[in-house]
Amino acid sequence: MSEVTNAELATLVTELSARLEAAEAEIAELRRRSDASIPEDVIIAISAAVSAFLGNKGRVKAVSYSRHRTWAAQGRQTVQQRKLSR
Repeated sequence: MSEVTNAELATLVTELSARLEAAEAEIAELRRRSDASIPEDVIIAISAAVSAFLGNKGRVKAVSYSRHRTWAAQGRQTVQQRKLSR
């Protein structure tokens, strides 16, 4: 086994601390982005596209936002909310 000196350990701790700070900053930025609201003009554009797809027979009655931390959680919620038609 090779022995690690105190100087090497201090260098490793410094490098890990810098990497941790960078990761925390990135997480904070991702959380800030996920909490941002969708602009009204984007909702209007999506509503118009859906209405055109449905042949202008559809009407948007409500808009609901589902805020999840990951796309996997959104997928699970969609699957779990589907009801079997029998």
